[in-house]
Amino acid sequence: MTDAYIYDAIRSPRGKGRPDGALHEVTSVTLSARILDALAERNGLTGHAVEDVIWGNVTQVGEQGGCLARSAVLASGLDQSIPGLAINRFCASGMEAVNLAANQVKGGAGAAYIAGGVEMMGRVAMGSDGAAIAVDPSLAMKTYFVPQGISADIIATEYGFTRDQADALAVESQRRAAEAWAAGRFANSVVPVRDQNGLTILAHDEYMRPGTDMQTLGALKPSFKEMGESMPGFDKLALMKYPHLERIEHIHHAGNSSGIVDGAAAILIGNAEFGRAHGLKPRARIRATAKIGTDPTIMLTGPVPVTEKILKDSGMSISDIDLFEVNEAFASVVLRFLQAFEVDPAKVNPNGGSIAMGHPLGATGAIIIGTLLDELERTGKGTGLATLCIASGMGAATIIERV
Repeated sequence: MTDAYIYDAIRSPRGKGRPDGALHEVTSVTLSARILDALAERNGLTGHAVEDVIWGNVTQVGEQGGCLARSAVLASGLDQSIPGLAINRFCASGMEAVNLAANQVKGGAGAAYIAGGVEMMGRVAMGSDGAAIAVDPSLAMKTYFVPQGISADIIATEYGFTRDQADALAVESQRRAAEAWAAGRFANSVVPVRDQNGLTILAHDEYMRPGTDMQTLGALKPSFKEMGESMPGFDKLALMKYPHLERIEHIHHAGNSSGIVDGAAAILIGNAEFGRAHGLKPRARIRATAKIGTDPTIMLTGPVPVTEKILKDSGMSISDIDLFEVNEAFASVVLRFLQAFEVDPAKVNPNGGSIAMGHPLGATGAIIIGTLLDELERTGKGTGLATLCIASGMGAATIIERV
């Protein structure tokens, strides 16, 4: 097996996923193409420089359907001889694109790939593609399906996390993100989005609320309480699965859950020969990748077992990891990770996360790998682990080592 290296990692700023968001008029194909062009220009890629473009996007309907990856290649300046593969592993789609590309390189199926993803959540609504686990009664009842927000509340109930703990994590995410932007920590990776006239549309993560405090969050009503308790009620269904719980404590709301945003990210992955041929220096080695299935009702606990799996598979321990990126889908997801591994909270999402900056579903996995790499370089650390929870009960993880 050959080594797979990360040569570059870029992303767009994240725009509010609403009609008044800065990126609302930009389609997923257009944003993807601009990110692909930026990556190619930064690294001098011409002709058939990469084997494939593997692109994650979750809601694959309408303008995000029809193998978006190939459409993005054709809309970009990349050579038409480069194909495209659109993949969907829900929230980990961007990470799975990176992992798949890395493992293709390791196995000798091509010298280099571009991997990443996109999601324009303000244009293509989450869930508008349907899902058997949610709409097929036979499967929904078999799996005790509940919406993700209620799953997050089940985690909080099962593992004893309070509303104050969740809100405190959210406030800290906002503080860290604001500090990171002020210090220019994203400057090397964030590519401003420009219109066809070259004018900047967005150069900064738009969703952030740096003035957030405990009092502000304390005034928000739980987002999933009414949904859970209404007749017939998802709470009752969940309690059939977990009868040891007296009730579901609803602690999550818009302020301690990930933001709905638009965004894209791309990572250039190749072997050593590719780097030498193109005069590029590798920034990190992708040491290990992993994925796992988990309980589909509580759904969002995947980062814990997949981290256990990737560490075991790679012969490592949690103490071997210097920094962590754990996607902030909901506060309880990160709280559970911290509880399970007893890691220093300062090492987890040191520059904030999706609660502060948003979670563009198909892109986030690639975004957090790039953020992890930047922070390893900034701090001089060696090894980092990125992981996400995934809808319907899965987890994914990637370990990178700085070169």
